[in-house]
Amino acid sequence: MKELTFKAFAVANEIDLNKIATHCGIPKKFTWEEPLILKGDTLKSILHKEMDKSQQVLVFSFGSVVFINHSHADEISSFMRFVHAFEPGIDLMNIHQYTDDYSLHTDKKAEFQVTDEYVVVSDYESFYPELISTVLAKSVALEKIEEQSGKIHDRLELMIDRLESGRLRIGNKELARQTANIMRHEYNTISYVMILDKPDITWTSSSAGEFYDRMTEFFEMNDRFTILKSKTEVLYRIMEGFSTISHSIRGLFVEWIVVILIVIEVLLTVFQIAGWLP
Repeated sequence: MKELTFKAFAVANEIDLNKIATHCGIPKKFTWEEPLILKGDTLKSILHKEMDKSQQVLVFSFGSVVFINHSHADEISSFMRFVHAFEPGIDLMNIHQYTDDYSLHTDKKAEFQVTDEYVVVSDYESFYPELISTVLAKSVALEKIEEQSGKIHDRLELMIDRLESGRLRIGNKELARQTANIMRHEYNTISYVMILDKPDITWTSSSAGEFYDRMTEFFEMNDRFTILKSKTEVLYRIMEGFSTISHSIRGLFVEWIVVILIVIEVLLTVFQIAGWLP
């Protein structure tokens, strides 16, 4: 039985793959759709130790990193420090906050099987490591985004509590800040993680496409994406309600100012007619 182990981390919203590729002497322009795959001598130069042929690290533009057959914590820590040099926003103290472990088992006597902890295939294919890594990378990135969505909900709940207590004034800056948070949340979900996009190999190989579809279905990627989209739409509707209330309050305030000015003008006119004012 052949086995590969995977360990995925979501450490940032975005990683510039081209900066890392240039540093490693890789003469290629990376697009959003493909990961940077580091192995062999390139990985050896980064970790400063001999690497097994099966050991790889895949870095994804949407902020995830997947280690294949790396069981030593010092290798992971060393590589994360390397990436941190290009993306200083990575919190090295909390890289294990969003992580997942998985493995691939190859057994000629076994049938295809997907579980929470491993996938079993009868014959090994060269595209398995990249496709499994891609699914895991997107899954941990979604986990990170799902938690961020919860934090946005919590902040909006505080604003709702303020409304219920009668504090109706909401500043433009606060409305803009919360709306920007929601927009960033939606942008990270759709553009960075690219849940609906498939690796190129799935379009040229039917077996690769079928394997990827079964993996994404088991990890409920499309369902999680749909739920996030629905939550985002709810957040927008809540913000629209806040904006409507805020504008109504400001409109009412302006109307009262106009009424007060008219009353003052009428009183001044009356006082002048009565001779009380020069």
